[in-house]
Amino acid sequence: MDSLLPFQVPIKIPGIPKLEIPGLGLLTIFVVVSLIGFLSVRYIRNPLFSYFERLIVKAPLVKLIYGSVKDLVEAFVGEKRRFNKPVLVRLERVSDINRIGFITQEDLSELGMGKDKVAVYLPFSYSFAGELIVVPRENISPINASGTDMMKFIISGGVTEIKEGKEHD
Repeated sequence: MDSLLPFQVPIKIPGIPKLEIPGLGLLTIFVVVSLIGFLSVRYIRNPLFSYFERLIVKAPLVKLIYGSVKDLVEAFVGEKRRFNKPVLVRLERVSDINRIGFITQEDLSELGMGKDKVAVYLPFSYSFAGELIVVPRENISPINASGTDMMKFIISGGVTEIKEGKEHD
């Protein structure tokens, strides 16, 4: 990497032969790329994104779709991660068939459904799509695994192995 840059900085110390710093080229490239990235995010991307978002908020139908998609993406990777409570959901009382999902709302009383029902998101395998269902609280059982591991398990169609002893989300 040092040979890629047109300069080399020899250090001259009296009484010691010429000494060059190995890795100075790599360090310089790292600092320059980091500085360009920082300045681009701060002064180009963020202002443009804010302007774009303000335009979207003014369009009624686009605002609804954009807001929903943004909330879904933030639920997966944002600071307000919502898929951290994996549960096993019994869909019918007379069946032993269960699905794996994530509790997204534990109290639906604001929607007039009472505290005995919960909202559960059921992701589909090999997709980032899914469906939201409302089930009685007694139809769910917590799963002792991290939300990340369970999401990988669901999306992979059950072929991803879950390792025991991992720290939970």
